[in-house]
Amino acid sequence: MALLNVPNVSIKGISACVPKTVEENRNLSVFSSVEDAEKFMLSTGVERRRRASADICTSDLCLAAAERLLQELHWERNTVDCLIFVSQTPDYILPATSCILQNRLGLNEECYALDISLGCSGWVYGLSVLASLLTSGTMKRGLLLAGDTTLKPVSPHDKSAWPLFGEAGTVTAIEFENQVDGFHFHFSTDGSGYDAIIIPEGGYRNPVSHSSFEYQELEEGISRNKLHTILNGMDVFSFGISKAPQTVNKLLELIEKEKTDIDYVLFHQANKFMNEKIRKKLKLTAEQVPYSLKNFGNTSSATIPLTLVTQLQKELITRDLSIIGCGFGVGLSWGSVYFEISKIVCPDLVEL
Repeated sequence: MALLNVPNVSIKGISACVPKTVEENRNLSVFSSVEDAEKFMLSTGVERRRRASADICTSDLCLAAAERLLQELHWERNTVDCLIFVSQTPDYILPATSCILQNRLGLNEECYALDISLGCSGWVYGLSVLASLLTSGTMKRGLLLAGDTTLKPVSPHDKSAWPLFGEAGTVTAIEFENQVDGFHFHFSTDGSGYDAIIIPEGGYRNPVSHSSFEYQELEEGISRNKLHTILNGMDVFSFGISKAPQTVNKLLELIEKEKTDIDYVLFHQANKFMNEKIRKKLKLTAEQVPYSLKNFGNTSSATIPLTLVTQLQKELITRDLSIIGCGFGVGLSWGSVYFEISKIVCPDLVEL
């Protein structure tokens, strides 16, 4: 069973960056009518999202967030021992984007750098890797950069996906701190459902060909090619409402706490209808489960830290909080984490 306790590590700061461009779902031509758009917004909870220009990558958004956070933390660049970049929209197939970010951030050459290719569960998984690297105290400080420019591989003619996704980059600063409780994790994977969320061509299994670029109209309002993200909505919905409650319950058993003991439970921002099903299944109060979906949409691996920054900033910098984060989606991969934070650094949302 993939349960993990990582002591002696704590979060010191969280920052997030989004593109300046706001795209209103109400105005999208992919919808056949205003009523069609309203129906989508009511179901998903997504009214608008941020969209990056063609020359802005995920790494640029993460870099801007990291620059701001390092400044406000007053961390010297040469004291950062490790950097992990979690994304499924890297700069290149190779080299690893984490290596590029090490240089762009001006970090020491003796810095551990690693890419992790995960989406919706990525922040939770990345947190476990980074915390595990720091727990012994040999390395003292680390940065987890997580985000996606999810619209780049999505068809603008697909009303099931284009209005759902937004773009963001985040950074979470973690530090060795002796004798603190640290993090508690539960993880799961079901690769048999790998094709529930997939870009079918463009990798090495199915390389790019001339036919990869040919659009197919699947139904009214849904037209895409084989280099675009495909979501099997029903499979993803069934997966989310069953697995997310399971992992949260297993984590609560591990830490021996009741749901009422937790200040906030932050779920991956999949869509409002699915997430509300999960919340009600777990019998959590509406106040315990904040959302950033309305203004930012589904930002893949960035959703949990982006929600922390945009919805809980004042509390993060002034209070002691107990938090569960739960990510679930592409892979299929899911997991949850419990941690406590105390008056961390959390800058205002950065725009690029």
